[in-house]
Amino acid sequence: MHQQVKVYSSECVLDVGARLAEGPHWWDERGLLIWVDIEDSRIGLFDPCRQTNRFIDTAFHVGCVVPTNEGQLLAATSDGFKIINPDSGEMVSLHNPIKDLTNHRFNDGKCDPWGRLWAGNLHYDFLPNAGSLWRLNKFLKSSRMIDGVTISNGLAWSLDRKNLYYVDTPTLHVKRFPLSESGDLAGDGEICIQIPSDWNCSPDGMTIDCNGMLWIALWNGSAVTCWDPRNGKHLATIEIPCSQVTSCCFGGTAFDKLYITTAKYDLDQESLSLMPAAGGIFIAEVDVSGLPASVFMQSQND
Repeated sequence: MHQQVKVYSSECVLDVGARLAEGPHWWDERGLLIWVDIEDSRIGLFDPCRQTNRFIDTAFHVGCVVPTNEGQLLAATSDGFKIINPDSGEMVSLHNPIKDLTNHRFNDGKCDPWGRLWAGNLHYDFLPNAGSLWRLNKFLKSSRMIDGVTISNGLAWSLDRKNLYYVDTPTLHVKRFPLSESGDLAGDGEICIQIPSDWNCSPDGMTIDCNGMLWIALWNGSAVTCWDPRNGKHLATIEIPCSQVTSCCFGGTAFDKLYITTAKYDLDQESLSLMPAAGGIFIAEVDVSGLPASVFMQSQND
């Protein structure tokens, strides 16, 4: 790595030992970090001020959760889309576009600036090209946006809303897709960031900062890395003291803290003894802030 790459440290703020913590989302309205533990079928609500975390058990593997404009939670699960009451945990099924696919579940997802949820599905055995990226609109109708995906992962929208950035993990790259004014795909994607294959790790979840740079979690890479999508340059690395780094988002009242999720998925005892904080949630201060995440805008008159 050349000299200009900045290196940041991180600290564990929630030592929770999750098997597969994922999908962090800063819920600004409540000052909470929403996250999921996919393998243990639960949603976490972490309050950094009180240093407390509450779980909502879902009975289904849950790939991602976002807040709605009505104060509810919208989850994409192995049983399709659900609306969840964050206080009672009560769950209402919407619909399941993957119900005819055996052995599939939803994975990472995020709302676009127009308030629609994008979430991808994958096969439990990671069969190549078996998954798709879906979009759920305010009328709770879903449509397939991209198919032939293997492990649908990180999503981000450019600050000018003209591009979608997207990670299909095994490809080792980020693709940039042009968007129309209404946020529809307007062409094929092109590779804008390439993770070097000799790093022996894979891009997972990601977020965008207020300068338009992408922060990408590296599975098996013990790091979150920052990249410039305009030229593909690697700008910064956050060192994480465990190998399986899954995703990140900016949070805190000023959106100046980067929250990072990790996993202890299939790690053996020896690895766990070397990485005792694996599966925890970490925080890093990186000299830049992010922006409030979009929430799901449900139609008020459906």
